[in-house]
Order: sequence, then C-alpha cells, then structure tokens
Amino acid sequence: MKILLVGVGGVGEAIAVISANRPWLEKMVLADFNKDRALEVQGKLKDKDKFPVEWVDASKQELIEAIARKHQVDLIMNSCDPVYNMPIFNAAYAVGVHYMDMAMSLSEPHPTDPFNQPGVKLGDEQFARHEDWVKKGILALVGLGVEPGMADVFARYAQDHLFDEIEEVGIRDGANLEVKGYEFAPNFSIWTTIEECLNPPVIWEKNKGWFTTVPFSEPEVFDFPGGIGPVECVNVEHEEVLLIPRWIKCKRVTFKYGLGDQFIGVLKTLKMLGLDNKEPINVKGVQVAPRDVVAACLPDPAHLGHLMSGKTSAGTWVKGTKDGKEKQVYLYQVADNAECMEKYGVQAVVAQTGFNAVIGFDLLATGKWKGVGVLGPEAFDPIPFMDLMAGYGFPWGIKEIK
Repeated sequence: MKILLVGVGGVGEAIAVISANRPWLEKMVLADFNKDRALEVQGKLKDKDKFPVEWVDASKQELIEAIARKHQVDLIMNSCDPVYNMPIFNAAYAVGVHYMDMAMSLSEPHPTDPFNQPGVKLGDEQFARHEDWVKKGILALVGLGVEPGMADVFARYAQDHLFDEIEEVGIRDGANLEVKGYEFAPNFSIWTTIEECLNPPVIWEKNKGWFTTVPFSEPEVFDFPGGIGPVECVNVEHEEVLLIPRWIKCKRVTFKYGLGDQFIGVLKTLKMLGLDNKEPINVKGVQVAPRDVVAACLPDPAHLGHLMSGKTSAGTWVKGTKDGKEKQVYLYQVADNAECMEKYGVQAVVAQTGFNAVIGFDLLATGKWKGVGVLGPEAFDPIPFMDLMAGYGFPWGIKEIK
C-alpha cells in the first residue's frame, strides 16, 4: 500500500513510526507545511525512499492532488487539524483514491439556539457526499483515531457480542498524565482541543435525535482502569455521538472527557478573551487567527514525550441487558507514556491515537475490511481490528461494572 500522509505533527509521526516495518506498507509520503518537521521524522525513520518528504499547504486541494498523483498513492491519510478536512477529503475523491481521517468535518453552532439545537453537525459535509463516493467505488473511512475510532469499534463489538439490548453508549476518556516543567501544556493539538471543548456538546437520544447542551455540563466521576482511578468527566462535543447512532441500536449516546478544573478554567478564559477565535483578525496590519497565536505560544505536544509521565485511558462504557439481566461494561485501552516512548519514541496520547489508523491501513491492505462510500468504524466487523491491537502494542481490556 502507498499512502500520502498529510500532516506530520505528533500523531502523524506516530502513524509513520508504527507503520514503518509493516509488510503491507510500500511507501508513505510525509507531507507537511513545515518541511523541516517532515524531514525530522524522515530522519528518525532512516529510509528516504520509503518515506519521501513533500511540502504541502493542506488548505490547497490542488497541491494535495498533485502529490497523490506524483506518488500514485492508494490512500490519503488526513493527520491535520480538522479545519483542513474538506480540501484533503475532496482531493482524495478527485484523484479517485481511498481516504481516512481521525476527526470529521467541522460543526457550526445553531445560529439562534446553540445550547439546545445542533446547527451543522460534525461530519455533515462528509456524509452528504456518501453517494458520490459509492458511485466512484472508493472509501472514505472517517473518524478512525482513538476517539473517534477505536471507541466506535468497541461500540460495534458490544452490540454484536455482549448485549441483547443497549440502553446507553458513553465514551469516557481520562488520564493521570503530567508534563514536567510546565504549568499548562496540552498533550494534544490545542487547536482541536479548543474546538471540541468550547463548542456546544452533542447528545443523542432515540426519541429525541441529536441535541446540544452547554460546555462542560453533566459532570460525573468515572473510575478508570490501569491505576488511573476516579476522574471527573464532562460533556464535550465529539464525533462518536454523531457516528454511533448511525450503526448501533441504542437509546442514548454521550461523550465525556476528564479535563480537570485547571484545564476547564484556561479554556473558559480563552473563550472570554476571544482567543478561541479561528477566524483571522487584523493585528497592526497583519491578519492572524487568535487560536493560531495560542497554539504558537504553547509547547508542541509532539516534543513533550520525554517530560511526560502517567497513563491515559480511552474507551466505551455500555449499559444494557443480556439474557434478561442488566449489564454494564467499560471496553478500554490504557496507554502508558513510558512504554510508548520506549517502543515507538512518541508520547502516549499521540501513539494511542495513531495506532488505530495504522490498524485501519492493515485491514484495508489485507482486504479484511472492505467498503465504499463515507463510512465510520462501526460499519465494519470489529473482531479483525481488536485481534490486531495487542500485536501493535496496544492491548484492549474489558471491565465489568457492578
């Protein structure tokens, strides 16, 4: 398989490193606006032929198309912030190759009632093109990171193998990660974090459909495995809530994230000051987006691994019935930062995100997953995916909740 990787930040590096010695990979083009960054990752991989570097502006569809055609790739992997989803998505369609991402096209809040009604939902732009992709016979596999992605695979597994009826599917994410030497240092893209945490969170209910609430609502304490323990989690906008109801029969879907009081306080301050704004403003004659300034002022998550310690748990809590009895489980994957650094040289959060895309490549290359159109991870058999997780160094677990 020949892959064009657009975006070689922390997660992009993880994808490249985890893919490096897999027998199904013929070539992976490392394309980034910061060519020096792509060259840095290429240097770690020590194979210029297998991992050629290209400069790209991910907002320019024609540039992505040109690189894809130059290298005759089979799939375009989007590892950029989701603001670039549509140019990359459309480039794959125009070239006629498969596409994969880890976060779907952006939402737009309802213009008059944002905390009750959704406006443009995550993924709406992409799902609107489903029939076009079907007619062309190519696949856009959307939302195949960790959350969304692995968590959605777990939801499908729960439906197929663990429950007769599902009451609620709730994605729950918590960690005890610390970054030495920094009072505030996000371990994932701050651009994406601001987007998903400050937008109105989405909830789905069978009798109500999709609706929104206020950011950081419905706090609950969830007891995470792996020694992480109890963490307070709050509602956050996330793709799983838009994906799972399309394929999984259930009555309610939620996503809650363990952000912590300090992180929530910083996000609220950014919002109050207008520093969450992603649209450019005039600053002394220069057009600059405040959110880009925030991102530029913070340390790059890709280079924090050696300062990080702790673990992160991503997973899917499912409540329902089996054989007439009530049942609750948490299907999860716990990534230890020390282990990720030792095995792959990348920090836990980006490794835990990137390995799922790599398993996706594996399943498509070997024909174990097949499909056309715009599909989420729930559309596929979860067993081949989960069977590969331990071999890639990210074993899954299941916790019965009494």
